[in-house]
Amino acid sequence: METTSNSSVFLLTVNGQIEGANFPDYDNLYCKYCYVYGHDWAPTTGLEEGITQITSKSSQSHKLIWNFPLETTFKSTNPSGWPQLVVSVYGPDVFGNDVVRGYGATHIPFTPGQHIRTIPMFVPEPTWRLQKFTGWLLGRRPEYTDPKVVAHGEGREVTRVRSQGFVTVSFHIMTKDMKRMGYDTGPTNSSTVQSATSSQSRDAQ
Repeated sequence: METTSNSSVFLLTVNGQIEGANFPDYDNLYCKYCYVYGHDWAPTTGLEEGITQITSKSSQSHKLIWNFPLETTFKSTNPSGWPQLVVSVYGPDVFGNDVVRGYGATHIPFTPGQHIRTIPMFVPEPTWRLQKFTGWLLGRRPEYTDPKVVAHGEGREVTRVRSQGFVTVSFHIMTKDMKRMGYDTGPTNSSTVQSATSSQSRDAQ
Protein backbone atom coordinates (compact mmCIF):
# COMPACT_ATOMS: atom_id res chain seq x y z
CA MET A 1 0.00 0.00 0.00
CA GLU A 2 1.23 3.44 -0.82
CA THR A 3 1.97 5.54 2.24
CA THR A 4 2.50 9.23 2.60
CA SER A 5 4.00 11.48 5.21
CA ASN A 6 1.98 14.45 3.97
CA SER A 7 -0.45 15.24 6.77
CA SER A 8 -2.76 17.02 4.30
CA VAL A 9 -3.61 13.68 2.66
CA PHE A 10 -5.69 10.89 4.15
CA LEU A 11 -6.25 7.31 2.97
CA LEU A 12 -9.45 5.31 2.50
CA THR A 13 -9.05 1.54 2.10
CA VAL A 14 -12.01 -0.38 0.68
CA ASN A 15 -12.08 -4.15 1.08
CA GLY A 16 -15.08 -6.43 0.72
CA GLN A 17 -17.02 -8.22 -1.95
CA ILE A 18 -19.98 -8.03 -4.28
CA GLU A 19 -21.83 -10.86 -2.59
CA GLY A 20 -24.72 -11.45 -4.94
CA ALA A 21 -28.07 -10.27 -6.24
CA ASN A 22 -31.77 -10.92 -6.23
CA PHE A 23 -33.43 -10.70 -9.66
CA PRO A 24 -36.57 -12.89 -9.48
CA ASP A 25 -37.26 -12.77 -13.22
CA TYR A 26 -33.72 -13.38 -14.53
CA ASP A 27 -30.89 -15.90 -14.32
CA ASN A 28 -27.33 -16.38 -15.65
CA LEU A 29 -26.23 -12.85 -14.76
CA TYR A 30 -22.90 -11.10 -14.25
CA CYS A 31 -21.99 -7.78 -12.66
CA LYS A 32 -19.65 -4.97 -13.65
CA TYR A 33 -18.44 -2.42 -11.13
CA CYS A 34 -16.52 0.86 -11.12
CA TYR A 35 -15.91 3.79 -8.80
CA VAL A 36 -16.94 7.42 -9.18
CA TYR A 37 -15.11 10.02 -7.07
CA GLY A 38 -14.30 13.72 -6.90
CA HIS A 39 -11.40 15.65 -8.41
CA ASP A 40 -9.40 15.61 -5.17
CA TRP A 41 -9.45 11.82 -4.99
CA ALA A 42 -7.05 9.34 -6.59
CA PRO A 43 -6.67 5.55 -6.37
CA THR A 44 -3.30 4.39 -5.05
CA THR A 45 -3.65 0.59 -5.09
CA GLY A 46 -6.14 -1.99 -6.31
CA LEU A 47 -8.59 -2.05 -9.18
CA GLU A 48 -10.96 0.75 -10.13
CA GLU A 49 -13.27 -1.50 -12.12
CA GLY A 50 -13.97 -5.17 -12.69
CA ILE A 51 -16.39 -7.82 -13.88
CA THR A 52 -17.67 -10.89 -12.07
CA GLN A 53 -18.21 -14.37 -13.39
CA ILE A 54 -21.61 -15.42 -14.78
CA THR A 55 -23.64 -17.15 -12.10
CA SER A 56 -26.89 -19.09 -11.99
CA LYS A 57 -29.45 -19.56 -9.24
CA SER A 58 -29.08 -22.72 -7.19
CA SER A 59 -31.93 -25.15 -6.63
CA GLN A 60 -31.91 -24.28 -2.90
CA SER A 61 -31.93 -20.51 -3.34
CA HIS A 62 -33.33 -18.00 -5.77
CA LYS A 63 -30.36 -15.70 -5.18
CA LEU A 64 -27.38 -15.17 -7.48
CA ILE A 65 -24.03 -15.56 -5.68
CA TRP A 66 -20.82 -13.91 -6.95
CA ASN A 67 -18.63 -13.29 -3.87
CA PHE A 68 -16.42 -11.11 -6.06
CA PRO A 69 -13.62 -9.33 -4.12
CA LEU A 70 -13.19 -5.56 -3.83
CA GLU A 71 -9.74 -4.21 -2.89
CA THR A 72 -8.96 -0.54 -3.51
CA THR A 73 -7.22 2.27 -1.63
CA PHE A 74 -7.86 5.96 -2.32
CA LYS A 75 -6.08 9.10 -1.18
CA SER A 76 -7.59 12.56 -0.93
CA THR A 77 -7.11 16.00 0.56
CA ASN A 78 -10.77 16.47 1.60
CA PRO A 79 -13.97 14.38 1.89
CA SER A 80 -15.79 16.22 -0.89
CA GLY A 81 -16.49 13.82 -3.72
CA TRP A 82 -16.40 10.76 -1.45
CA PRO A 83 -16.22 7.64 -3.68
CA GLN A 84 -19.30 5.81 -4.87
CA LEU A 85 -19.49 2.22 -6.07
CA VAL A 86 -21.46 1.85 -9.31
CA VAL A 87 -22.74 -1.61 -10.26
CA SER A 88 -24.46 -2.75 -13.44
CA VAL A 89 -25.87 -6.23 -14.01
CA TYR A 90 -26.16 -7.93 -17.41
CA GLY A 91 -27.61 -11.16 -18.75
CA PRO A 92 -29.09 -12.81 -21.84
CA ASP A 93 -32.49 -11.97 -23.29
CA VAL A 94 -34.72 -14.47 -25.11
CA PHE A 95 -32.52 -14.14 -28.20
CA GLY A 96 -29.27 -14.74 -26.32
CA ASN A 97 -28.10 -11.13 -26.49
CA ASP A 98 -26.48 -9.55 -23.43
CA VAL A 99 -28.71 -6.76 -22.13
CA VAL A 100 -28.62 -4.66 -18.99
CA ARG A 101 -30.75 -5.94 -16.12
CA GLY A 102 -30.06 -3.17 -13.64
CA TYR A 103 -27.99 -0.16 -12.62
CA GLY A 104 -27.29 1.01 -9.08
CA ALA A 105 -24.88 2.98 -6.92
CA THR A 106 -24.01 3.53 -3.27
CA HIS A 107 -21.51 5.69 -1.41
CA ILE A 108 -18.60 3.86 0.16
CA PRO A 109 -19.39 3.79 3.92
CA PHE A 110 -18.01 6.79 5.79
CA THR A 111 -17.12 5.01 9.04
CA PRO A 112 -14.45 2.33 9.54
CA GLY A 113 -15.60 -1.22 10.18
CA GLN A 114 -17.88 -3.82 8.63
CA HIS A 115 -20.85 -2.71 6.55
CA ILE A 116 -23.44 -4.27 4.26
CA ARG A 117 -25.28 -2.37 1.55
CA THR A 118 -28.31 -3.59 -0.37
CA ILE A 119 -28.42 -1.54 -3.56
CA PRO A 120 -31.77 -1.10 -5.34
CA MET A 121 -31.35 -1.55 -9.08
CA PHE A 122 -33.22 0.07 -11.95
CA VAL A 123 -33.30 0.08 -15.75
CA PRO A 124 -34.11 2.90 -18.19
CA GLU A 125 -37.45 2.50 -19.93
CA PRO A 126 -38.40 3.33 -23.54
CA THR A 127 -40.40 6.54 -23.75
CA TRP A 128 -43.02 5.19 -26.17
CA ARG A 129 -44.56 1.82 -27.07
CA LEU A 130 -43.17 1.43 -30.60
CA GLN A 131 -39.68 2.02 -29.23
CA LYS A 132 -40.29 -0.70 -26.65
CA PHE A 133 -41.54 -3.17 -29.28
CA THR A 134 -38.70 -2.55 -31.74
CA GLY A 135 -36.20 -2.82 -28.87
CA TRP A 136 -37.60 -6.24 -27.96
CA LEU A 137 -37.71 -7.34 -31.61
CA LEU A 138 -34.10 -6.33 -32.28
CA GLY A 139 -32.78 -7.63 -28.96
CA ARG A 140 -31.92 -4.15 -27.73
CA ARG A 141 -33.10 -2.14 -24.78
CA PRO A 142 -32.22 1.35 -23.49
CA GLU A 143 -28.80 1.52 -21.84
CA TYR A 144 -26.56 4.28 -20.54
CA THR A 145 -23.49 4.90 -22.67
CA ASP A 146 -21.50 5.28 -19.45
CA PRO A 147 -22.85 3.49 -16.32
CA LYS A 148 -21.14 6.12 -14.15
CA VAL A 149 -24.02 8.47 -14.95
CA VAL A 150 -26.10 6.71 -12.28
CA ALA A 151 -23.85 8.23 -9.60
CA HIS A 152 -24.77 11.74 -10.74
CA GLY A 153 -28.14 13.39 -10.54
CA GLU A 154 -27.60 15.75 -13.47
CA GLY A 155 -29.73 14.80 -16.46
CA ARG A 156 -31.18 11.61 -14.96
CA GLU A 157 -34.38 13.29 -13.85
CA VAL A 158 -35.60 13.24 -17.47
CA THR A 159 -34.96 9.48 -17.78
CA ARG A 160 -37.90 7.15 -17.26
CA VAL A 161 -36.79 4.18 -15.14
CA ARG A 162 -38.19 1.01 -13.59
CA SER A 163 -37.10 -0.67 -10.34
CA GLN A 164 -35.70 -4.13 -10.88
CA GLY A 165 -33.75 -6.28 -8.41
CA PHE A 166 -31.15 -5.73 -5.71
CA VAL A 167 -27.38 -6.22 -5.37
CA THR A 168 -25.76 -6.91 -1.98
CA VAL A 169 -22.24 -5.64 -1.23
CA SER A 170 -20.19 -6.11 1.95
CA PHE A 171 -17.48 -3.61 2.92
CA HIS A 172 -14.59 -3.54 5.35
CA ILE A 173 -13.50 0.09 5.61
CA MET A 174 -10.25 1.48 7.02
CA THR A 175 -9.08 5.10 7.12
CA LYS A 176 -5.74 6.70 7.92
CA ASP A 177 -4.96 10.26 9.05
CA MET A 178 -8.56 11.52 8.85
CA LYS A 179 -8.69 12.42 12.55
CA ARG A 180 -5.34 14.18 12.23
CA MET A 181 -6.98 16.39 9.61
CA GLY A 182 -9.95 17.10 11.89
CA TYR A 183 -12.50 14.67 10.42
CA ASP A 184 -14.31 12.43 12.91
CA THR A 185 -15.41 9.20 11.22
CA GLY A 186 -16.74 7.57 14.39
CA PRO A 187 -15.52 4.51 16.30
CA THR A 188 -12.92 2.41 14.48
CA ASN A 189 -14.43 -0.90 15.59
CA SER A 190 -18.01 -0.19 14.58
CA SER A 191 -20.00 -2.84 12.76
CA THR A 192 -23.13 -1.75 10.95
CA VAL A 193 -25.66 -3.39 8.70
CA GLN A 194 -27.92 -1.11 6.71
CA SER A 195 -29.57 -0.67 3.34
CA ALA A 196 -28.49 1.89 0.78
CA THR A 197 -30.96 4.73 0.40
CA SER A 198 -30.01 5.99 -3.02
CA SER A 199 -31.54 8.62 -5.21
CA GLN A 200 -32.19 6.13 -8.00
CA SER A 201 -34.71 4.25 -5.84
CA ARG A 202 -36.69 7.48 -5.56
CA ASP A 203 -36.39 8.13 -9.29
CA ALA A 204 -37.73 4.65 -10.03
CA GLN A 205 -40.91 5.15 -8.05
